[in-house]
Amino acid sequence: MKNHLLIMAILAIFLSITFQLSAQVGINTDGTQPDPSAGLDVKFNNKGFLPPRLSLSQIQTISNPANGLQVFCTTDSKMYIFISVANLWKEVAYGTGTIVIPFSCGNPITDNRDGKSYNTIQIGTQCWFKENLNIGSIIAGSQQQINNSVIEKYCYNDIESNCTIYGGLYQWNEMMQYLNTEGVQGICPTDWHIPTDAEWTTIITFLGGESVAGGKMKSTGTIEAGTGLWSNPNTGATNVSGFTAVPAGYRVLGGAFDYFSRTDYWWSSSVESFWDNVWCRYVLYSTSETLKYDQSKNNGYSVRCLKN
Repeated sequence: MKNHLLIMAILAIFLSITFQLSAQVGINTDGTQPDPSAGLDVKFNNKGFLPPRLSLSQIQTISNPANGLQVFCTTDSKMYIFISVANLWKEVAYGTGTIVIPFSCGNPITDNRDGKSYNTIQIGTQCWFKENLNIGSIIAGSQQQINNSVIEKYCYNDIESNCTIYGGLYQWNEMMQYLNTEGVQGICPTDWHIPTDAEWTTIITFLGGESVAGGKMKSTGTIEAGTGLWSNPNTGATNVSGFTAVPAGYRVLGGAFDYFSRTDYWWSSSVESFWDNVWCRYVLYSTSETLKYDQSKNNGYSVRCLKN
């Protein structure tokens, strides 16, 4: 029986690869013959050709490469062809044309401003960053972020590696890039924006309401157990939404930092009209709730970007 299955598998392979007596080879799914001018004719409707991928050091170990040998260098992400008369590898020049792949929520995006990559997640009708935004140049918590054409950020305790894990902390005006329009792009990448208070309400409602949404948004585990970033007890944390909230803490008006490992505050772009404070949403280590509060624009909180 096993031999019979093996023979059938081999026959299936030969049915998809057409050989001719002229030593031409056609690889396709429709059974067509290779073009008369081609030694190898590869034809697919939804697949490309993948050349050998080697690091720079691996390419340099190829013994006596043939003239015209082509490889893709994983070290610098470029194609090379070997020119024997010059005894060197030459980069295959890039053209000016590009193919833009349509964005699909769930795929990562790259911020062209600094090359940082962010994961994304579809939650109900909305597409969110799965991480807090981390853009800009670090300044000390004792300083104010100002309108100077440079995006500035705080990192908890003035340690930049904290921004790598937890994202940057921003004053409201810096985040909004000194505009007062709800839903503005602010410091988010192109095609993303600062969520409004109503848009925060949308995700929280989809996740079951304020009493349980926080647990569904928080990353799991605790510092004490060696399994996460939150302090005990990290009540209700399941992260079933994929939002993956992390306890970034915050920067207060006087320049100090507080509540690291116990909370994450996110700005909205909506101003609370009576006090001229801003509506924020936050989660805590000690509850499964999401909470809403109006806060001073001068505090430093996290930013989550929402797809336009």
